[in-house]
Formats: sequence, structure tokens, C-alpha cells
Amino acid sequence: MLRQRPLVILALALVSALVAGIAAIRYSAQRPGQAAQAGAGGTAQIVVAAHDLPIGHFLAETDLQSVSWPSKALPAGYVSQKSVAVGRGLIAPVRTNAPIMEADLAERGSGAGMPIIFPEGMRAVSVRVDDVISVAGWTTPRTRVDVMLTMRLPNAEQTFTQIILQNLVVLGAGQVVQQNEKGEPMTVSVVTLMVTPEQGEKLVLAAAQGRIQLALRNMLDVDDVRTAGIADARLFELGRQPVRTAGAAPALRPRPRPADANVIEVFKGGVRSIQRF
Repeated sequence: MLRQRPLVILALALVSALVAGIAAIRYSAQRPGQAAQAGAGGTAQIVVAAHDLPIGHFLAETDLQSVSWPSKALPAGYVSQKSVAVGRGLIAPVRTNAPIMEADLAERGSGAGMPIIFPEGMRAVSVRVDDVISVAGWTTPRTRVDVMLTMRLPNAEQTFTQIILQNLVVLGAGQVVQQNEKGEPMTVSVVTLMVTPEQGEKLVLAAAQGRIQLALRNMLDVDDVRTAGIADARLFELGRQPVRTAGAAPALRPRPRPADANVIEVFKGGVRSIQRF
């Protein structure tokens, strides 16, 4: 029995080594790009943008190039083979020579363009604007805005303004060609906002019933603010100044007494006195 124990231990060691070798081979097969490319010289092959790639772009072979990258400085989640990225859309812009990251790519088969940018359950709604409504062109993609509505209330004689939607993401801003009442082409400016279905309904109705105004907000300011809105009758109440009746002289304030021109402190025998001239 004692003579057989070394043989049993040797057999167990061989089996363990065989299992470890098989696991290592399978792991390398699952990660061919990163396991085989971090070779000699301390570099690995990484896929970068061949030129500036806009958001929503559908990647082709000519958009990408493989370069050597220091193994110690490899970014987490990088793409190591062009085949991984070709045929997929970008959900974030990528500058020239910047690494293509897995997080920048849409799911394969989801297409390209604007629909891949926003999450599931959201919608893109475009509204017609002008330079005033669009905050003089500052509403660029990825900025955030509030929507204010100005309209005359039903059965009321005054106009009312209030913030109706807050913290909406701007997906795009540009110009499109539409037809006017005579059927002639004209260029109009539009802003596309990312909204929920309920917000989209509210936005479309507001644009049809009244006049909307976009308010640009800080990117870090994401808290909603409750406002009571304002009617035109309250404009004068908020800025009202005291009214002076005709012919009444303005109240005169007493002039301050001028300070003494010369003051001398005199100390005599431990007694302090002040002499004014």
C-alpha cells in the first residue's frame, strides 16, 4: 500500500496539470485578440479611428486602422480586431487615432444613425424653431434644455407662460427644407429632443397651441424646479415701483452733520480731554 501511494500522487498531479492546460487553451481561444497580440516588445494591436467619426456613423473597413499600442497602457474594453467593429453603428463620436471602445458601439444588427443613440423606451421629436427659440444656436447635440410654453388660457383674457418640460437632451439641431402655403420650398430650423412618449405628446401639443421657448441649462444641473408660472397681469406687479403723486415734492433726507475739522486729544496728569477747533 505504501509503495502505491507515490504512484497515486503522481497520477493526480498529471491529471491536474492536464485540466489546467485545457482551461488555459480554452481561455486563449475565447480571447484571441488580446492573448495572442500582447507579444514581444510589450505592444498589442488595437483598432483606432482612421478619421473623425461622428455619432451614429455606420463603421466600414476604411474607417478603421490597426496600430501597435503599449501593453501596459491598454484601455479597458478596447477593440482588437476590425471585424468586431465593422458593420456596427457608433453611439459616441470618436476622434482621429482614438481607440475604438466596445462601449462606443451599438449592438450588431441595430443599424446606425440617430435611433441607436437614445435608450430603449425613448423617442426623438423635432420641433420647428428660430434663432430666439433655439437660444441663438447654442442648443447643440448633447446639451440639455427646458421647454417653456406661452399661450392664452382657455376662457381667459390673459396670456400665461410656464415651464412644461425640463432637462431634455438635444439630439440634433439643423435645417430642413419644407414647403410653404404656396407649395414653394423654404428652409426652416428644427431641434430634435429626446423625450418619453408622454413628453412627446406634450411637446407636440404645446408647439401647436402656443409658442414654445427653449431654455439652455447647465449640464450638471439635472434637478427639476417647480414654478407657478406667470400671467401677463403679474408682470407689472413684480416690477412695480412706488408712485409719486403730481406736484408732491420728494422727501428730503437730513444732511449728515459734517465731521469736526480738527480734534486734539490732550492728556494732562493722567486725565484725558478732547479739544475741538
